[in-house]
Amino acid sequence: MVLNAAGREVLARLCGVGQEVLGRALPSWGREDGKLPAGEGGEPLAVWRAGGAVVGPVAFGCRLCAARRTGEPARVVRCAARWERVCVGHGRWQLGADADQELEHLDLRSLPEVVAAQRRWAGVVRRAVRAGVGSGEVFGLAYAVVARWWEGAYGWEGEEIWPRRLHLVAGGDAGVDLEWWRVVGCDAVIFPEVVAVADALLDSVMAQLVWVDSGGERPRSLGVDGAFCRRLGEWVGGPWLGPLIAVDYGGPLVAWMGAVVRLRRHPEGRPGLYARFGENVWWVRQEHQPSSMAAGLRVLAREKKMPGSGTNWRAVVPAEQRFLITNLLGEAEEQLQELRGAQVGATAEVARSMLEGLSRGTDLLDQVLGRVMVAAVDAGVRVDEVARWARLSEEEAVAVLGMYRGADGE
Repeated sequence: MVLNAAGREVLARLCGVGQEVLGRALPSWGREDGKLPAGEGGEPLAVWRAGGAVVGPVAFGCRLCAARRTGEPARVVRCAARWERVCVGHGRWQLGADADQELEHLDLRSLPEVVAAQRRWAGVVRRAVRAGVGSGEVFGLAYAVVARWWEGAYGWEGEEIWPRRLHLVAGGDAGVDLEWWRVVGCDAVIFPEVVAVADALLDSVMAQLVWVDSGGERPRSLGVDGAFCRRLGEWVGGPWLGPLIAVDYGGPLVAWMGAVVRLRRHPEGRPGLYARFGENVWWVRQEHQPSSMAAGLRVLAREKKMPGSGTNWRAVVPAEQRFLITNLLGEAEEQLQELRGAQVGATAEVARSMLEGLSRGTDLLDQVLGRVMVAAVDAGVRVDEVARWARLSEEEAVAVLGMYRGADGE
């Protein structure tokens, strides 16, 4: 509930406490709303608003903690960001309260590493403060990076930790509800890696590795064997992970790496901050923002109601194909975005550079086209339909399908 100034005064009088006390107790206290008149005086008014829209994410509180304070295990809902969902004392992960599901918490007693990550997060916050960065920004970027890995982890043969954790938070075996548990258990399962990535991104040595991988003052493309991605994989406990994340060209991690390099090459701005006008390395693009648990459950519900429909991409397209298509699109986007910058040099050299960049970008988009065509046909779409959508003749479509299936060894 959001109150105007007169409404806050009435409530404080009814409660018999000062407004400063209610300001500490009620997250919406002092918030403004367009439907409420501003300023003092007037009629006491209030409007109902979803808690998440006013003050951020809401989660269930720990019933055992509530019982200790109130004498009964009542249901509690509180404003809690993703980095404060662990009840360390009772070994519970408190789930979001804005999703249409009854589960309030996940049992972490078999996952001490998640509880340990909550304790380590305090140290990450201190490092962020020393660096002049908001801890929420650091967590937001790290969470976007690891959540993207989570989406692609289906195809990672070396990944063994996350499946184990997921089954444990599901009570031992996720069984036929694996996809549901992937949505509900995601935040808890990946939390240790999110904290580790946040810690790594604040490390000046890691930023220096990005600079070296980029060629320093003699720029070169970031390669699959870069030291930064290899070290980051080791940092999160997956030595095999480096080459996989290095080719995720359209993801938030590579966007962060690019921003770090640009700031090194153009250091104007306030010293000591990873920011200058128009650029902030901690900013996460809208398309990189991970879905909430509530949104994921809604998508899952739609997929169950409409099997084979356009919303069921995850169910009908193998994870490896989805991951490769997404990476190719991201790489094409990065390639074409580079051409939007200022081009300096001799006319012939600039023309050569731009044409090579355009050629590389269109080649990547052609690869995306071919692989989406394969995915659609494999999912049951007729070849003539796919050909029409791709603006090809049926014979050309068959040739493209054969070429990409052959390239994948199928």
